Amino acid sequence: MTEERRRDVVKHLNRVLEEQRTAVRNVRRDGNDALKKMAKDKKISEDEEKRAMEEVQKMTDEEIRRMEEMCRRKEAEVMQV
Repeated sequence: MTEERRRDVVKHLNRVLEEQRTAVRNVRRDGNDALKKMAKDKKISEDEEKRAMEEVQKMTDEEIRRMEEMCRRKEAEVMQV
């Protein structure tokens, strides 16, 4: 591959990464909305809601970190001559 083509592949890789981040955030939002509804309907306590939301955030952060690390490794592999 030429240098220009490698740069294009990396740009595409970064666009895909951003789409995946957005998808993970949407799942987090849906999960948080479900937790809020459960708390509102008195199916779980406020403490349980807070703990669950913190756990969802922790899982979201971990997944995004894992995706970013994979992207960095793949970018280095693509840019290697």
